[in-house]
Amino acid sequence: MSDPIDRLYAAVMARKDAPPGSSRTAKLLATGTPKIAQKLGEEAIEVAIDAATGNREGVVLESVDLIYNLAVLWAHLGITPEEIWAEMTRREAMLGIAEKLPKPSPQAA
Repeated sequence: MSDPIDRLYAAVMARKDAPPGSSRTAKLLATGTPKIAQKLGEEAIEVAIDAATGNREGVVLESVDLIYNLAVLWAHLGITPEEIWAEMTRREAMLGIAEKLPKPSPQAA
């Protein structure tokens, strides 16, 4: 595993069943999905604030925290990086790597 995200994910998974007091990661994993999702959202907001204020170094530092919390959420939900990469590959084949899939239009009720 030479990819940093794969290594991060493996490190998070190694702490998944550890006692909450053994590490910050184990403690976060023990808090459950709502708290993990909240932490992920907080980091995303911090990235956005740093970007909006032109704090390039802050964006870099907070992006790492964002990716860490994303890896924790994936591990908690049993999602592997391979699943994410497969979806990225599928989307790339449809739209190109730099495009996001359009949201479905709301159906009339």
